[in-house]
Amino acid sequence: MLPYIFSDQPKENSAILIKHRTVLLIVINVYLLAFYYLNTLLLIPKFLFKKKWLIYLLIIAVFFTAFVYIPRPLTFAINGTTEEIIREEMRLEFRQRRPPMPTDTIATTLQQRDSIRAKLDSSKNGKRNAQQRNNTLAFKWYYQGSFVVFLLVFAIGICIAVMGQWLNAERTKQEIEHEKTNTELSFLRSQVNPHFFFNTLNNIYSLAVVQSDKTAPTVMRLSSIMRYILTETQTDRVPLEKEIDFVKNFIDLQLVRLTDKVKVQFKTEGDITNKQIAPLLFISFVENAFKYGVSTKEASEINILFKVEGNKTYFNVINTIVKADNGIHDTTGIGINNAKRRLELLYPDTHTLKVLNDGHIFEVQLEITTV
Repeated sequence: MLPYIFSDQPKENSAILIKHRTVLLIVINVYLLAFYYLNTLLLIPKFLFKKKWLIYLLIIAVFFTAFVYIPRPLTFAINGTTEEIIREEMRLEFRQRRPPMPTDTIATTLQQRDSIRAKLDSSKNGKRNAQQRNNTLAFKWYYQGSFVVFLLVFAIGICIAVMGQWLNAERTKQEIEHEKTNTELSFLRSQVNPHFFFNTLNNIYSLAVVQSDKTAPTVMRLSSIMRYILTETQTDRVPLEKEIDFVKNFIDLQLVRLTDKVKVQFKTEGDITNKQIAPLLFISFVENAFKYGVSTKEASEINILFKVEGNKTYFNVINTIVKADNGIHDTTGIGINNAKRRLELLYPDTHTLKVLNDGHIFEVQLEITTV
């Protein structure tokens, strides 16, 4: 309705003018609708938000130019009229609306008009000025307020798109905070439970009874794990080397209870210092490896690798899949799904995750762009 609101509202009696005005209004509305949705759904996300400002401005200039030149000829084509016909109808309409004049006044006016026309026709500049006046009048009649409407639609589209992106960013931020809290609490619950403490403390007790040199380091590793979860993970980013130390302490605690049938290899390659990463990203995959890749009856193997190349961090876990002692495995995969979701939220365009499972070997390949 904006073109209708911003335009003049003459009371035409001519059916040709009424039809022309109606069709022109429809053409302008359809064009603006198409431009609005194309701009907000495609052009702004693809060019403006990706800082391709020059391309975006050129495209908008093309649309504006098309808006200037397309509606009027298209309206003529739809109605089967021409600009000369419409102008003639406008002149007739104008004459009909003019109040009647006295005969002597009409004669004087006609003489003055003929005199002025003679002078204008004898001068090229006069002809040019007359043509410009006619074009200007027609231009104003056809597009009164239309340019303002186009710019208004353009500005509203940008405002709505920017506000929508800001709201999406806020929702994503809140979801990240929510997922982070849930992950921390979920991991804490999975570790700080009677079964975990029973096994860990029982292992420490056994080491203490035989006065093993491993007793003190095992206690320190358990303390380090609890401290890291409760304090270090409160920030959005942690040093990569601390995250790797956390994983290493977890692995060392698991090794205390394992037999010689389980072989665990842990390696780091590249410079892991001066890198920041979101906390608790890798532990779910490591937990999964020890959950499904460890057996007390058959040989099993777990290989864990951290590799840094430039701003790329590679994480790889490979474990054999063993049968559970009761023949049943929990296959809900909550930990893996949570890890996938956190990666999607924290590194939406800067990570690659592949999970491979052939029934015998389970492998996780993760690549993250770090800073």
